[in-house]
Amino acid sequence: MSDELQKISSDAENGMKKAINHLEIELSKIRAGKATPSILEGINVDYYGAPTPISQVANVQVLDSRTISIQPWEKSMLALIERAIMAANIGITPQNDGVNIRLFMPPLTEERRRELFKKASGEGEQSKIAIRNIRREHIEQVKKLQKDGMSEDICKGAEDSIQGLTDKHIALVDKHLEAKEKEIMTV
Repeated sequence: MSDELQKISSDAENGMKKAINHLEIELSKIRAGKATPSILEGINVDYYGAPTPISQVANVQVLDSRTISIQPWEKSMLALIERAIMAANIGITPQNDGVNIRLFMPPLTEERRRELFKKASGEGEQSKIAIRNIRREHIEQVKKLQKDGMSEDICKGAEDSIQGLTDKHIALVDKHLEAKEKEIMTV
């Protein structure tokens, strides 16, 4: 395979790996009834004018399987952290005792579990769409090379290679979704 085709193929693989990494991050944010600090990822607090992640202005600990404790390093941050959690709309109401903020995970109902899995499936579908778009873009690049005079057989082999990468990464998405479904639906 020529250097150009090799580059197109490796670019496609890198793009697909990024789609899988993004899916893993998004799935980790979907809680399955257990308390994890990753629930707070992506929630920023206004810290002296700069949006700052909660984990950088407070100690975040998991006390038990259903409780997260947030202890701010500065007492003035309590209300700001509480407001940020409320604004993030993660489905948990923070409990402020004047020193710590506690988040109590409500037990998941069957309906809520289905809702969470539907959300996870939506994230999986977005990843599949991203992977297919990467495939389409890179196959178009290969076809352009073919129009510019590259051998049809070599280009067909490159297209098959890109399709193989696509199939492999879509199977990975399905595997991640299957694991998340098992995690969510386990009572």
